[in-house]
Amino acid sequence: MSGTGSPGKPTDAVRGEAAQVPDARHRPAAAGHPDPRQPPIGQRPGVTPHPRFVSLEGGEGAGKTTVLNALREALREGGDEVVATREPGGTPLAERIRGLLLDPAHEAPSAEAELLLMFAARAQHVHETIAPALARGAWVLCDRFTDSSYAYQGGGRGLDAAWIAELERRVVGLQPGLTLLLDIDVARGRERTRGRDLVPDRIESERDEFFERVRATYRARAAAEPGRFRVIDASQAAAEVAAEAVRQWRAWREQA
Repeated sequence: MSGTGSPGKPTDAVRGEAAQVPDARHRPAAAGHPDPRQPPIGQRPGVTPHPRFVSLEGGEGAGKTTVLNALREALREGGDEVVATREPGGTPLAERIRGLLLDPAHEAPSAEAELLLMFAARAQHVHETIAPALARGAWVLCDRFTDSSYAYQGGGRGLDAAWIAELERRVVGLQPGLTLLLDIDVARGRERTRGRDLVPDRIESERDEFFERVRATYRARAAAEPGRFRVIDASQAAAEVAAEAVRQWRAWREQA
């Protein structure tokens, strides 16, 4: 997954196509009913946004790592403590789950197993890294969070967004106050990754159609939650994208 690096890549927080199952989690939309793969609209009950929690989302090659570094420097210049982290990962256990999920040498998980492993890593990440940092007054910058599960496992794999929302409510209970969506055309983003990743991970190896569904789900979520999302054109030069992200964050902070 772009911007998250290889399974062993450290972060500030850590030093150290699937079979379809014919059950409700994959059911197609009936005539006259909403597609269950579409994102729930608005804030979910039992999921609390935090004003010092910022997530970066986007498809492959969007440049999230560059933006995260720019935001971290902007916050540090103001004297704030910053915890920069990533998903899947962010704790020793969650990083091990990351390796199971992304390393193509491992058995490919089913869509359901992939989702549950993502949430297992996320639950540990929130408990051990994110919640303690927020509790002591730090800012948390996270390269991907639960929106990625809606986009990749929901939009990409076709799992029911209502099931993802239930997992979010029961095992996470936390939402970024601000989500920066770095939006880029799939073909252009993947062209960027070809020059960066010598060995693509298991998700990066998916077909373009998969990533088109991922992008469409991200954009639908941003349209449904304009108060939380800021969409940035990531087709620009990396420095311009980073500068726009910092500008959007500062404007959001002044309004918050």
